[in-house]
Amino acid sequence: MHLVKIIRSQQIKQALIKKRNFIKVKYYIFGLLISLISAKNYAQVDSVRQKTNDNTDEQITQNIELLSEQMQSEDGDISNLIEIYTNYKKHPLNLNHAKKEEMMELQLLSEIQINHLINHREQNGYLMTIYELQSIEGFDVSTIKKILPYVYVSNYFNSSFFSVNEMMKYGKHEYVMRLQRIIENQSGYMKPDSLTQATKPNSYYLGDPNRIFARYHFQYNNAVSVAFSGEKDAGEEFFKGTQKKGFDFYSGHIGIKNIKFVKTLVIGDYQATFGQGLTLWQGFAFGKSASVMSIKRYGSGIKAYQSFDENRFFRGIAGTINFKKIELTGLVSYKKLDANASLTDTSANGGIEIISVSSLSLGGLHNTNNLIQDKASISQLLLGGNAAYNNRNFHLGCTFQSMNLSSKITKTKTLYNPFDYQGKQNIVGGMDYSYVFKNANLFGEYAISLNKGQAFCQGLILVLDPKLTFTAHYRRFEKNFQNLYGNAISENTLPQNEKSIYVGAEAKLFRSLTLSIFLDQYKFDWIKSTASSPSHGREVLTQVNFIPTKKIDMSLRFRNRNQFKNSSVENNYTYLVPYEQSNFRYHVSIQLTNDIKIKSRIEYTFVNKKNEPDEEGVAFAQDIIYKKVGNPISITLRYAVFDTKSYDSRVYIYENDVLYSYSVPALYYKGQRAYLLLNWDITRHFEIWIRIAQSIFDNQRILQAGSLNQIDGNTKSEIKFQLRLKF
Repeated sequence: MHLVKIIRSQQIKQALIKKRNFIKVKYYIFGLLISLISAKNYAQVDSVRQKTNDNTDEQITQNIELLSEQMQSEDGDISNLIEIYTNYKKHPLNLNHAKKEEMMELQLLSEIQINHLINHREQNGYLMTIYELQSIEGFDVSTIKKILPYVYVSNYFNSSFFSVNEMMKYGKHEYVMRLQRIIENQSGYMKPDSLTQATKPNSYYLGDPNRIFARYHFQYNNAVSVAFSGEKDAGEEFFKGTQKKGFDFYSGHIGIKNIKFVKTLVIGDYQATFGQGLTLWQGFAFGKSASVMSIKRYGSGIKAYQSFDENRFFRGIAGTINFKKIELTGLVSYKKLDANASLTDTSANGGIEIISVSSLSLGGLHNTNNLIQDKASISQLLLGGNAAYNNRNFHLGCTFQSMNLSSKITKTKTLYNPFDYQGKQNIVGGMDYSYVFKNANLFGEYAISLNKGQAFCQGLILVLDPKLTFTAHYRRFEKNFQNLYGNAISENTLPQNEKSIYVGAEAKLFRSLTLSIFLDQYKFDWIKSTASSPSHGREVLTQVNFIPTKKIDMSLRFRNRNQFKNSSVENNYTYLVPYEQSNFRYHVSIQLTNDIKIKSRIEYTFVNKKNEPDEEGVAFAQDIIYKKVGNPISITLRYAVFDTKSYDSRVYIYENDVLYSYSVPALYYKGQRAYLLLNWDITRHFEIWIRIAQSIFDNQRILQAGSLNQIDGNTKSEIKFQLRLKF
């Protein structure tokens, strides 16, 4: 009897081995068939990876436009946020060996899709071809095309061994230098006489109008990164006066990733992002968009910083170590901050001691005497840490940060700011989690500040069907929650004084038609600077993407925002009035030939201020893009016309720019805008970009009147030149 059991168990084992081999052969054949079938639908993988993927870039472009609109700035630096895509184009992920955290960092796949991929790898072995992804639940052709420039498939595992000799032999060096300036004369650059310097010391810029950026970067795979950079803003001095050391801003880091038990170690400048952004998130992040799954934040922990925003980073040392399913992170940061001094005293050595400041300055500009006085006027010490447990389906993290300033923040009392942070020290602690069960992902975070103010958010991503995804998000930020380094999904700049319920869905109605929609209903329990009593609002976005052929991609979008703001009509008292803004957009991209692509966009904005005249704005943009495989020169041309009543009815349209940069100008008033972008790969190791842009205003004779950037004319032109040397 015992012998029969042994024989039976051997038979079962052999049957299982045969079944597994059959499954692997089946997927191998399936992968080859998909490759043959897809050959007509896809360009060569290598060439696609070298060129920008239009579908992915369009999604990123929309996110940048929405973020720029939220910041209300054309110059805010979010290049560090999108540089990850440039990095993964140069060093794509091997899907046969990529870790879950690495795939999540791309923010192009949901945690549910990533789990399905990892399950497939464990059950069926390595992928034979990239197109085998179509056999995995949650992956279709559009998803594969979206991630294709950043991933590849190989059985070779190149991350298990590291040596200094290998790093020095195969590491890549890169040097980038950029110069840009406004061509027209601006009033702030007129050389002042001695009387003006004495009586109006802030009526002129100290330096020239050139903006200069330079960076050296060394990288070995995704394991080692070393970078040093410097930046001079327009109007700042350079190697003279207040900037005798050259650049106004210097940055650098030495970083390693995924070497033995060290997940990340950075010495120098870095950013820290954890959870959903309630406890610690230094830097920008994409928020509500047509991609409804972007409602979930993917905190990547410690990340080396190599951009030129002079404030949104930490400076010191930070690292994460890995013990199987446990990760421990520690960080220390000490740096100088720009601040507006409100109370000073004379120190023992005769210097000026700053007792308190009214606010921190985040502009990063030091081109006038006043701004020079604010530069690096106080110091900040920040200590933080994170402990996380991670397995396939569950993540739990605990984060804390303690901030200490050399001078306390003391704000002028107003009706709307009694709960804003004031003082020298603040401590914030929080807990975040993410749980995946089959096709559902629950996630959230809770945080509390030193004054016992609390913040909480809870989200859900539910794949009801391969063609239907549902999302929901609830956030509750108390009015007294205080955190200068929080960046959660929110209407406000900081997670404070807000309650909201968000619901969204994405439906693939047909193979070529996708519908995305979300509704965000929010409420402010306390007054704001723009609303003199508690208020509420609503945002709705609907977008339809239609791809009838592989050469045509079009989308139609409607976005409506409805909230209450203080009336701008002069009166003896302030009162709230409804403020509604609606945006309509039609965008189409057509690949005319293998080398020429055209893009067209029509944008319409309607603003209803209730007690003031309504406003309308319209813009049309036409792009022509020439890129030929094997040709070292690529050209992008745009011509746009716009007509809006004022800045309130402005239109944001993303513009192609030089590598590691971006441009999202706000178009308002009436006029035309055009730009030319030329990229020339002179050799394999040396390339240049030249970008010339000009705006012509038909109904303006003076631009930015009354400011130091005033132009006596109706044109504003900018030239940008960048070179890159890589070896």
